[in-house]
Amino acid sequence: MSVPVIIYADAALIEAMDDKVYEQAANVAKLPGIVKASYAMPDAHWGYGFPIGGVAGFDPDKGGVVSAGGVGFDIACGVRALRTGLTVDDVEPHKTQLADLLSKRIPAGVGSTGKLRLSRREIDEMLRGGAQWAVGRDYGTKGDLEHTEENGRMAGAEPKHVSDRAKERQTDQAGTLGSGNHYLEVQKVTEICDSDLAAAFGIGLSDIVLSIHCGSRGLGHQIGTDFLPRMVKAAAGQGIDLPEKELACARVDSDLGRQYLGAMYCGINCALANRQVLTHLVRQVFERVLPKGNLDLLYDVSHNTCKLEEHVVDGKPRKLYVHRKGATRAFGPGHASLPSDLSKAGQPVLIGGTMGTASYVLAGTKQGMSLAFGSCCHGAGRAMSRKQATKRWRGEDIIRRLGEKGIIIRGVSKRGIAEEAPGAYKEVAAVVDATEKAGLAKKVAKLEPMLCVKG
Repeated sequence: MSVPVIIYADAALIEAMDDKVYEQAANVAKLPGIVKASYAMPDAHWGYGFPIGGVAGFDPDKGGVVSAGGVGFDIACGVRALRTGLTVDDVEPHKTQLADLLSKRIPAGVGSTGKLRLSRREIDEMLRGGAQWAVGRDYGTKGDLEHTEENGRMAGAEPKHVSDRAKERQTDQAGTLGSGNHYLEVQKVTEICDSDLAAAFGIGLSDIVLSIHCGSRGLGHQIGTDFLPRMVKAAAGQGIDLPEKELACARVDSDLGRQYLGAMYCGINCALANRQVLTHLVRQVFERVLPKGNLDLLYDVSHNTCKLEEHVVDGKPRKLYVHRKGATRAFGPGHASLPSDLSKAGQPVLIGGTMGTASYVLAGTKQGMSLAFGSCCHGAGRAMSRKQATKRWRGEDIIRRLGEKGIIIRGVSKRGIAEEAPGAYKEVAAVVDATEKAGLAKKVAKLEPMLCVKG
């Protein structure tokens, strides 16, 4: 190991972590050009090469690498939260109607497709433009872009490095939710943890928030599929000794490294555009069911990326390629990337829980900038595999039990719902508490689900 491994968690969370987390985090610490440490967040669990919940920064001037395994297959999977201007009393009488119409209008599930069908030229424009492309087609407003990571567009995207197969998979997937742990959820604010930050974020007790969790769909997966074997094959020629092939990477300054970055940035823009189109569809549903609502974007942030960022290392600013795999960017107050209305409070950090427990809004801290390159957890983190979950629970039973708690579930697949059973995940409150105690981010509000649309 060139650097140490640092795990931010309490004793109970560490005890519950699979041993593979430690092994994978240690392997990351052996990669060329890594700086400071290989970090693992409180929700860390076994992943592909990098642990999910892993963070690492690499210096291109020190032979640093970019790793397809360190980004993952669901490039720029992330969460978008919208304030609705509504309260629990406004939504409760219309909850069933809202759930039915959202599940009808939002394409979800494995291989789901939408009504928006793009030509090859339009796909390239979307891959370059991200959410800015979507807003240019009237799928949102300029205000949405101001509250989206990278202002809705990741610079440096190169569609020429994205395979025809990847683009083919994206032809009709813009504005679709996908499957797995992706969801669309109508949530109620049940606890304000910091009144000043909540006021800065425009969140109050009993307010209704809508959250969208999804990524780059088939295109992002195909980019990972295309580049991983190429990186494995090229590693020895670049003088890289891979601890395991799933850590496939390339020197940032190599042709392959630059090609992957250009393609991966396209994946980021694909995800940003996808969430923007979904926002437009959701607004149409609310206009029909609850026209007094006004869906205003709080923030949109991804948790499967690699970006060139400036961070202070040993008292000096350095440009690093920061990988966050299942870890959320959490920039502190005053950061230049934040919109003016959020600058004093810090970046909103959106932490997904489960459809039966809770999610959280956090805020980035100045302390967190030095602890893990301005990063924190991304969710509850799985406690068991999907296969284990389906052996223990039945989808229909989950729907019934959550319905008894007043939570409406709409899903394409009963098996998919069983895979995402609340009991299959760690306790999100424990993850968030550990995140705050470590200084990575600060709790702002707790959100509990009223209805959830699952793939």
